[in-house]
Amino acid sequence: MTAISGSAAAVTGAASGIGRALALELAARGCDLALADRDEAGLQQVAAEIGKANKRKVTIHRVDFGEPAQIREFANAAIAADPELNIVINNAGVALLGAFNEVDQAQMEWLININFWGVVHGTRAFLPHLSTKPEAHIVNLSSIFGIVPPPGQTAYCAAKFAVRGFSESLRHELAMANSPVRLSVVHPGGVLTNIVRNSRTGSGIADNARRAESIERFDAIARTTPAAAAQRIILGIEKNQPRILIGNDAKFMDLLQRFRPATYWAVLAKRIEKMGAQPK
Repeated sequence: MTAISGSAAAVTGAASGIGRALALELAARGCDLALADRDEAGLQQVAAEIGKANKRKVTIHRVDFGEPAQIREFANAAIAADPELNIVINNAGVALLGAFNEVDQAQMEWLININFWGVVHGTRAFLPHLSTKPEAHIVNLSSIFGIVPPPGQTAYCAAKFAVRGFSESLRHELAMANSPVRLSVVHPGGVLTNIVRNSRTGSGIADNARRAESIERFDAIARTTPAAAAQRIILGIEKNQPRILIGNDAKFMDLLQRFRPATYWAVLAKRIEKMGAQPK
């Protein structure tokens, strides 16, 4: 068990969405914070909101999570600002719209550099420090698309499956070494964030109609709030849960692929279409 009150946490992708909600909830529960994102103005807003409600220590760091050197600099700065830091949440991520033949190699590498290698570099940068603490926790954000891969998400699914595999293997290594560091991998379902609105579009897509359709469909089926997602992640940290599924949709898809590992998509496609057709 990792106690939240009295801890210090580094949270990536903290300017919006789940990362922002985590920052607010952790601070409210007595946790000091090092917050990182490319959106420095967004970080300042989050820090100001925390300052109005809590007296927690908060530092902000502008970081491009596709750049390993910047991730290392963030880790060094966060640890220097709070040597008792013992929780790291690798949450930063991006999205990319398009089928495999509509996305060029550079775009795939851009996404994987952030969504997968960003998690690996963040884990590597903080792990030696965390290993010196009596209790510590790493949280790596995968996705339900790290369990069930839909069409049109080849790059995103490749990265999120990789996060899952990396995290589960590392968790086993830490356990074998009797490390004080615990590790949870998170699989959110549909969470009401701006990730789809902020997504890049494949170079092979010439119009905006599909982008608008994707945003509309996502908004129709995403039922979990960032605040609820943050609360579920924090519960998982406190209880040392190795896998954290967020939302009934994620739980359903996880079970479905267990029972129908090769044929689940036909069922899911119909369910998603039905959910998208329902009024909000």
